[in-house]
Amino acid sequence: MSRHIQVTFDAHDPRALSSFWRDVLGYVHPGPPGVDLPEDADPLAAWDDFLARVGVPEEQRNTRSAIEDPDGHGPRVFFQQVPEDKVAKNRLHLDVRAAPGLQGEERMAALEAECDRLVALGATRVRRHEPAPPMSAGFIVMTDPEGNEFCLD
Repeated sequence: MSRHIQVTFDAHDPRALSSFWRDVLGYVHPGPPGVDLPEDADPLAAWDDFLARVGVPEEQRNTRSAIEDPDGHGPRVFFQQVPEDKVAKNRLHLDVRAAPGLQGEERMAALEAECDRLVALGATRVRRHEPAPPMSAGFIVMTDPEGNEFCLD
């Protein structure tokens, strides 16, 4: 039997990092427990209201955040606040499949376009790896706003 997983990021600013990854992955912030949100409601504003209503002190309201696949297929991604800085290369990173089925220059052009979009969201481009068939179709290494490495693949 397979298992569902949750991917957890340590973060200085869980809300900002979750918003970045929401936009990268096409995910959504879920609403607070027991709150039915209208379709056009801002889930982060709903969380602010919920946390205030249940008595969470303001300085503790950005200690966690989460995003979910709106189609229910991908893993939930959880962000937890930690005080320490990231000091080394991640031992695990995400590969964001941004050019499925594409090859060669068409693939690399799609990866470059997605790279430009993510840089505008706060990512940093690190380096491009050219296609080297048959072992690599080419990819772009990037970091998120808090320095976590990931690849556009």
